[in-house]
Amino acid sequence: MDYILYSGTRNASSWAMRAWLALRIQGIQFEERIIDLRRPQRFKELARVGEISPAAAVPVLVTDTTTIFDSMAIMEFASEHGDNPLLPADAHSRARARSFVAWQHAGLSNICPRLSFESSFYPDRRAMTDDELSDCRRLFAALEAELEIHGGPYLFEELTLADLALAPTVIRLAAHKPEFAEWPLTERWFQAVADIEPVQEWLEDAYQLPHIWFDDYLPS
Repeated sequence: MDYILYSGTRNASSWAMRAWLALRIQGIQFEERIIDLRRPQRFKELARVGEISPAAAVPVLVTDTTTIFDSMAIMEFASEHGDNPLLPADAHSRARARSFVAWQHAGLSNICPRLSFESSFYPDRRAMTDDELSDCRRLFAALEAELEIHGGPYLFEELTLADLALAPTVIRLAAHKPEFAEWPLTERWFQAVADIEPVQEWLEDAYQLPHIWFDDYLPS
């Protein structure tokens, strides 16, 4: 079966990164077509995606029989079609893993909303605000608790969709140098996720691209 993944600019598309990672980890072969998300061409490019996807956004996975137009759905598809499912075998752990994926999919309760994925690749990054640091602590507490249960190196011991869904958040937050003193397991988990080979491959490409600047991020 032939697959086409409509992906996004490497330093701008955290949603496409998640789908791309799941497909790559599962060894599923696909043709990638990268949509340029920089302005002003992003509007024309996404309109073109709208011809095959009602969401008119990336990622989109086109198979011989259907079109999957949501990152979470593509990740679940990859989990089901690879040799090793990317969800825990235990029903309770599987539900918890899906909870982390859904939390991320819903925006992590607006954790660090102004720390865009694009800012991960800026040569100079601002310090996080008190509110952003507080949001990080809430996330880190949840991660630390899960890692204490399962022992690492990943959230549910083996690599799952939860780790992959959070990978762009790992990149985003690590770039802004959070404090890990209270969260040693989370710090090790951050490194384990960053060391995943396809994550490194995505980042290598992203760092070579021109920066996509947001004026409201930059310091005055």
